[in-house]
Amino acid sequence: MRKLLNTLFVTNPSYYLALDGDNILLRDGDNVIGRVPSHNLESIVTFGYQGASPALMGYCSERNIAITYLNQHGRFRARLTGSSRGNVTLRKEQYRISDDESRSVEVAKNFILGKVYNNRWIIERATRDYPLRIDVERFKKVSHSLKESLLDIRNCDNLESLRGIEGQAAYMYYSVFNDLILQQNDEFYFYGRNRRPPTDKVNALLSFSYTLLAHDVAAALETVGLDSYVGFLHRDRPGRISMALDLMEEFRGIYADRFVLTLINKKQITAEDFEVKENKAVILTDEGRKKFLTYWQQKKQEQITHPFLKEKISWGLAPYSQAMLLARFIRSDVDEYPPFLWK
Repeated sequence: MRKLLNTLFVTNPSYYLALDGDNILLRDGDNVIGRVPSHNLESIVTFGYQGASPALMGYCSERNIAITYLNQHGRFRARLTGSSRGNVTLRKEQYRISDDESRSVEVAKNFILGKVYNNRWIIERATRDYPLRIDVERFKKVSHSLKESLLDIRNCDNLESLRGIEGQAAYMYYSVFNDLILQQNDEFYFYGRNRRPPTDKVNALLSFSYTLLAHDVAAALETVGLDSYVGFLHRDRPGRISMALDLMEEFRGIYADRFVLTLINKKQITAEDFEVKENKAVILTDEGRKKFLTYWQQKKQEQITHPFLKEKISWGLAPYSQAMLLARFIRSDVDEYPPFLWK
């Protein structure tokens, strides 16, 4: 299993990244603000517009250190990666599957099975842990609906129907999401998913976590030799990491959503960590973003047992483990792609 390395988050939009030997320099004008050794870095995520020197970009490309550029609000702008290390036959088979809807749907079904199964587990766990604080009967009805969706997914034979089933399952899951917010209810509430831009604090946190998760999943796919831009459920669109969006479906609930709920319910993030822009967009402040990223890195270090591999790994390696299993399936080393089914 791959060693979990670090991500360098550059949150100050005025910092420029440069190279000095094997060190990454953070510059603010002519001043050197910091120096970070590159040998233990897996990726760099920078917020802002100053960018990086050509020398640093070339250095990172050669060493497969991905650089992801986000704007100050956390929206994806661009991503730099090195040349693929994967076998060309692996990617060619990935492209063949993507071009064949009947083959695509067989893999995509397992992505969505994992997502709905894990979301149902979140609902069931809430009824067990907080029976006096939630409407258990309502939660059980949602859980039963998600269970029926699992059967519908297994019987689905085309992508359009699969998207419809996934959409309905997501609607049911989100219908009780607000009840999972147990603290700070006056400031944190969820009445539906909104984005571009998010207009409430919970959606701002969800959007930010999904952006970071997509970055981690894309890096994992590229590491095992797959093309993060060619998906099976999410079809080709210029600039969209479609395969990363496919694979991250399994992790949206159990990783990103639960992470956001923990931040709120443990009061690790508070209302003071947000600001409202003129267009009504709600975003994290610089200090709030630093808090978020600190807890995100801590989450990636937590140990779990992989449900299929039965190995102890960190949460940060979970996307890599699934990318590896997907590559094995595409190579025909396993008969079926095993989704990440968490309990």
